[in-house]
Amino acid sequence: MCANAFTFMTVGTPVRESETLASIRKLLLGTLAVGIFGTVGELILLRHIDKPAQWIPLVMLAAGIVVIAWHTASPGRASVRTLQALMVVFIATGALGVALHYDGNVDFERELSPAEHGFEFLRKTVAGATPVLAPGSMTLLGLVGFAHTYRHPCLAGAAGKTGSQETQL
Repeated sequence: MCANAFTFMTVGTPVRESETLASIRKLLLGTLAVGIFGTVGELILLRHIDKPAQWIPLVMLAAGIVVIAWHTASPGRASVRTLQALMVVFIATGALGVALHYDGNVDFERELSPAEHGFEFLRKTVAGATPVLAPGSMTLLGLVGFAHTYRHPCLAGAAGKTGSQETQL
């Protein structure tokens, strides 16, 4: 467990500031969890399981559920660092997904309209058979997770501890 590292804040009273930041941190973690479960549900309903590459977001989201459960049950330096590392992979997975969706749409549009080019081709590709920007939700989830871990009290060194043993998710 980690100590409350926010008592050094100077805006407002230290205790009130600490309570506010702790509440925001919990809200961000809850938002991340709801976003992960919602995305898993959507991918399952869309049958996003036909090709091996389509399993990548499901595997990452499952890992997210496990890490969030661990972090919620036992917040500490290791769980925060693991969550941060996973959020980097979420962001990369989102970027990879956008690229894969775009590439698939390019192939589809070239078969459908081989003579098409320029802005009209780009528009049709982005609005094509697969939603190009949908994988960006993985990137958004990664950023929400990073916001939760930003200056997390579990990462504070001995100098950041003030004697209070209030646990911060």
